Amino acid sequence: MSDQNQHTMQDPTSQYPKATAEWKQKQQEPGLQKEMNPIPDAGETSYRGTGRLAGRKAVVTGADSGIGRAAAIAFAREGADVLLSYLPEEEADAQEVVKLIEEAGQKAITIPGDLRDEQFCEQLIATAVEKLGGIDILANVAGKQQFVEDIADLTTEQFDATFKTNVYSLFWLCKAAVKHMKPGSSIINTSSIQAYKPSPILLDYATTKSAINTFTKALAQQVASKGIRVNAVAPGPVWTPLQVIGGQPTEKLAEFGANTPMGRPGQPAEMAPAYVFLASQESSYISGETLNANGGTPTP
Repeated sequence: MSDQNQHTMQDPTSQYPKATAEWKQKQQEPGLQKEMNPIPDAGETSYRGTGRLAGRKAVVTGADSGIGRAAAIAFAREGADVLLSYLPEEEADAQEVVKLIEEAGQKAITIPGDLRDEQFCEQLIATAVEKLGGIDILANVAGKQQFVEDIADLTTEQFDATFKTNVYSLFWLCKAAVKHMKPGSSIINTSSIQAYKPSPILLDYATTKSAINTFTKALAQQVASKGIRVNAVAPGPVWTPLQVIGGQPTEKLAEFGANTPMGRPGQPAEMAPAYVFLASQESSYISGETLNANGGTPTP
């Protein structure tokens, strides 16, 4: 296996391992990263910051594990204070992230709760403004994904919960945050390869990800004159708790990511630099864009 970091020139197809039969596992929703095998790499030991977000104040949803965890760690190591949003059941993972943020010399605020609740979303932003002194970065990463093979078995309850988690929370958080954001602020949403190549078993999830792309492009135009940028990252198959709690059929996890041109799944640590780039002033002329980080799969 190659050196797993973002600084050594190496072959990206072998930088991280391919899935094997050992990857087949199942947890109850919402799942814990620390109980996965192998444990995903969220940049805990590999991400090295260069001060690109010094003094910024960030809110990250789904910050306990997976891509949200990687973004939160990276933001802190780039100099940002971070408010972490996650479900109460994910506290064990979240506390690991708090420790890493504080070790980076930054402030970590935790607000466990359910993003499907509009009042909680409003409280989340209000707490960031109160305890961090404002909000410059909003990274909407939390998501719900549960495979269902037949539309006949896809319940209205699940369809509603997926849209509430993935789309409604996005609307509520952006609506609350924009009021407090100064010029130079950045909103980063999380789409997916599913927006372009939807899996038949992810009907509701894929539809929400397509909606996120369009929401991003519309809001970006609306707030551009305020000096606020809105972009999205669209990951491909990335090894996170989302996959082992019913996001994919358990038997398929042994080949997870094998159908990408790079032949392997991505790791959360590989997504973090995309969020940092879109949060930083380096992407000052980019808004309404979706950055695809999917192992080489072409998108429209």
